[in-house]
Amino acid sequence: MKYKMKHKTISLLIPVLFVLYTASFAQTLLPSARPNAAQQALIKRGYGMFIHFGINTFADVEWSDGTLPVEKYHPTQLDPDQWVRVAKEAGFRYVLLITKHHDGFCLWNSRYTTYDVAASPVKTDIVKAVSDACKKYGIQFAIYYSLWDRHAPSYREKDPQRYINYMLHQLTELFTGYGPISELWLDGGWDRRPEQWGIDQIYKLVKKYNPACAVSVNHTIVNEEGKRTFTRPSDMTQDNRYYFQYFPSDFRLWDPQLITKFDKKQYLHEGRSYYLPFEHTLCISKRWNWFQKSEQLPVRDLDELEELFYWCTDNDNALVVNVPPDNTGRIREYEANAAIALGKRLGLSPHKPLPRNGRFISFNRPASATSAWPAEKDRYDASHINDGKLDARWASKDTLASVELALDPAEAFNKITIFEYQDVKGLSDGFSQIRIPRIRKYSVDLLPPSGEWQTVYLSDEPMGDCKVIRFPKNYRARKLRLKILDASAPPSINEICVIRMPEGR
Repeated sequence: MKYKMKHKTISLLIPVLFVLYTASFAQTLLPSARPNAAQQALIKRGYGMFIHFGINTFADVEWSDGTLPVEKYHPTQLDPDQWVRVAKEAGFRYVLLITKHHDGFCLWNSRYTTYDVAASPVKTDIVKAVSDACKKYGIQFAIYYSLWDRHAPSYREKDPQRYINYMLHQLTELFTGYGPISELWLDGGWDRRPEQWGIDQIYKLVKKYNPACAVSVNHTIVNEEGKRTFTRPSDMTQDNRYYFQYFPSDFRLWDPQLITKFDKKQYLHEGRSYYLPFEHTLCISKRWNWFQKSEQLPVRDLDELEELFYWCTDNDNALVVNVPPDNTGRIREYEANAAIALGKRLGLSPHKPLPRNGRFISFNRPASATSAWPAEKDRYDASHINDGKLDARWASKDTLASVELALDPAEAFNKITIFEYQDVKGLSDGFSQIRIPRIRKYSVDLLPPSGEWQTVYLSDEPMGDCKVIRFPKNYRARKLRLKILDASAPPSINEICVIRMPEGR
């Protein structure tokens, strides 16, 4: 282990004694069917801004291996105050800052490494600057910290406790030097067995300093206890069916998966049941990049961002949207504008509950299609268009096709949301991607309680990532039909949502 200066040298014995001392004050995660204080606070804040920034920002990569020289980190117009000001103007309730990614580069002046901002050309303590700005603008401060560290020498030592002590050192710095921290988002746990990370020690340390801080590890839940059979969030439709991989954890994470509309909250550890909400992570970028690239990349459409906001914050879950600064050290103006425009469209206010979508009247109603792509176990049949899962889909075997959805004619609606499955082209950084729509021309038809089919919407433009159709009046129908009139490949739909919006929305 390297230390920067003599006056910063601390013996390895001190952190071990410290951990033993703090254990007596530690909070524990208790079996419950209701949210504890940390979970209640997570649910209440609900909507945060993720900030990926670090040495990767200056190398056009998503992950690096800890060998990029510190000189590479060199923002020319660094402005963390702008980051948090954008978050405030966009209606975010908290900021979630990357403090150390898998490369090990630290955004604060850590006594336990020379791979940090203090050793770089621009020595600003980013953690302090963002924490101070959060206090200034009245929003909560949260941190991301990677368990996996590809730079720290102790990570490669045989005894995992040596590296656990290193993490406890650094987390003590973070939790004692920067004011209240509302959330600790841990990542990178796939590189070792769950029991080798010292999650219980980390949890105790965090809770000593802030019992209301919510703690979790990416890929929290598995299908079988003690095995790494990951559970997709969209399959979490049963209480007490799935298990902790990392215990203790206050909430569930799987970046960037989306939960089902029928998300459940009870999860098992050693035969006991614990309440766990879910926190989503999304990129504002249409390219799904986390760290900003030197090339300017397009943002998601506001319609898609709005519908995903509703989906992800429903049912006492939370959402963080990544809005990364570029290599100047500022958030690009067009991305800031997109985040602020979304907040204004949603009518976000720190003094009001987060807004909800309307009433869904289409879930699990009978559905049929002119064809389905052949596969085992009805993998692509029409029932997937309204099952509440954004990663399940109907796929046609024909380019021209239609799918029908039965409705209750007594139920009025005035909005339809369609999530089209799209082909994906991976980009050179190994993470970013381009989504390519298939559907180019289509109609939406209704079969009223009495009478013949009538077209209520017709488009000769690509459907895109998320098509939202808002009607100026209410409709009632026995059936809805999506008719594909032109497509570049057999069309596929993740979800069709038929919604009744309240008056004035």
